[in-house]
Amino acid sequence: MTHTSVTRVTTLLLAFLLALAPAAFAQSTMIKGKVVDKDGKPMVGVAIAIEFQGGVNRKLQTKTDKRGEYIQLLTESGQYKITATDEKIGSQSTMLAVRLGRVSEANIVLAPTTAANNEAKAAELRKVFDEGVAASRGGNPDAAIERFQAALALSPNCFDCYYNIGVAYMTKKDDKQAEATWLKALEVKADYAEALNALSTLYNNQKRFDEAAAMSTKAAAAGGGGGSADAVFNQGIILWNQGKIAEAKAKFEEAIKANPNLADAHYQLGMALLNEGKLAEAVAEFETYVKLAPDGQYSTQAKGMIAQLKK
Repeated sequence: MTHTSVTRVTTLLLAFLLALAPAAFAQSTMIKGKVVDKDGKPMVGVAIAIEFQGGVNRKLQTKTDKRGEYIQLLTESGQYKITATDEKIGSQSTMLAVRLGRVSEANIVLAPTTAANNEAKAAELRKVFDEGVAASRGGNPDAAIERFQAALALSPNCFDCYYNIGVAYMTKKDDKQAEATWLKALEVKADYAEALNALSTLYNNQKRFDEAAAMSTKAAAAGGGGGSADAVFNQGIILWNQGKIAEAKAKFEEAIKANPNLADAHYQLGMALLNEGKLAEAVAEFETYVKLAPDGQYSTQAKGMIAQLKK
């Protein structure tokens, strides 16, 4: 092959790879970092565990190289816990928010004192947080608030603690304190979808529709998968309450596309279809709702409408 031919093939291959690059990088990103000892020297062969914190059990593992550095490719945005472990020294963890298309960096200092202290602190935090969850599930919001506040004393940036305190205040029907606490969660993590959705629902119930819509839009942008479906569904509810039925219907359809098992979206879509006089399609949505949530909050209404519309 002549030099000119080789050059042409190389150029075409490079153009092809460049054409593919945006699509590939749009769906992936990476975490990179460095592990050093207390003197700042790189640590070789340290085990790195990267755990997704989005409710799905996903754990990746790698090791540091001769420069003490590590790299791990990822395919999903969200919160990740990065843990560096050395058999002789122990472990040290850090949390990192990751977005697709953007390289995230987590550097870790691994020293005997910091590792031991952080392991003990993390264990205490988990214990206190779990006590708060147990109190909340047991119907004791005051105890739950006390435990989550204790967890905040151990970890002031625990946005999950703020969120759960807000939920406990809602159980006490204290909307003002719930709102203030969820806003604190957003000060720590501005794209925290759960707090954004909670505020959207609260504002919607208070007929503060503009604020509800703003929070719901942020939640839809922040969340992925099912979280995004919930946010879009909330947008539909806000539009429905404003009398914008056609726009609300489009949001319910979008939510179902994102999460076909979102029962309430099927019910609300059925209501929108009923409003349009599309009875057969409405019945199909009500039947889907009953199938997904036979004891759901709208099950009695849905069953009644199915019986009535099928006469």
